[in-house]
Amino acid sequence: MSETENIRRSILHMISYSKSSHIGSCLSIVELLWTLYFKVLLIDPQNPANPLRDKFILSKGHASAALYATLAERGFFDKKLLDSFYIDDGVLPGHLDMEAAPGVEASTGSLGHGLSIGLGMAIANKQEGNPGKVFVLLGDGECNEGSVWEAVMLASHLKLDDITAIVDFNKLQGFGRTNEIINQSNMIERWKSFGWEAYEADGHNPELLEEIFGVTQTGPKVIIAHTIKGKGVSFMEDRLEWHYKSPNDEELCRALQELS
Repeated sequence: MSETENIRRSILHMISYSKSSHIGSCLSIVELLWTLYFKVLLIDPQNPANPLRDKFILSKGHASAALYATLAERGFFDKKLLDSFYIDDGVLPGHLDMEAAPGVEASTGSLGHGLSIGLGMAIANKQEGNPGKVFVLLGDGECNEGSVWEAVMLASHLKLDDITAIVDFNKLQGFGRTNEIINQSNMIERWKSFGWEAYEADGHNPELLEEIFGVTQTGPKVIIAHTIKGKGVSFMEDRLEWHYKSPNDEELCRALQELS
């Protein structure tokens, strides 16, 4: 069984057991997280506080189960800790808490803040001569937030070449189709117009993602990752209700069978 399958199975178990939300949001970013944590980020699970490490921020912090599952798969902590996700007296909260587990770089969940946090880290790296890079994953619905574009403008103005943003463009958000709420069909043109080096990619193609991550940049870079909400489970794919719905026992069984 592949690592991405393991991550998806962990997500399904965590959200089903805790009867919590955001399973669709988690499943859409599995390949993005796998590519970062297994192919791109310069990190050491045995030394997660190495000051020269690359840093990743999941700005769409409601998809925390995906990051916890990826960190466990990468060896940052024992997978048994995943059983404490989003339950009474549990250790792992539903929205990310940087004190909850090794490898979580920022507490997120209130949308629109992650890119600004990452921007501060990237500026600090430059001032300190730190070679570490910063990566921030945002949701497409999150890009409705004005604070995102404040960070976009400043990163471009400072010509920061040590920060990369990734937009999980699954085209659904909590209450509808993203483009029906605020039209974002020209997402890549918007980032380019603010001075970012912008790329589009299939967000479920790790080989292509790794290639784009590896492109040398002279300023801030963004990858518009076209993804499918609920990816990997046929009855969850591109379905709005799985933003908040939790799978019951029968649905969990069906989903796990599909992944097998």
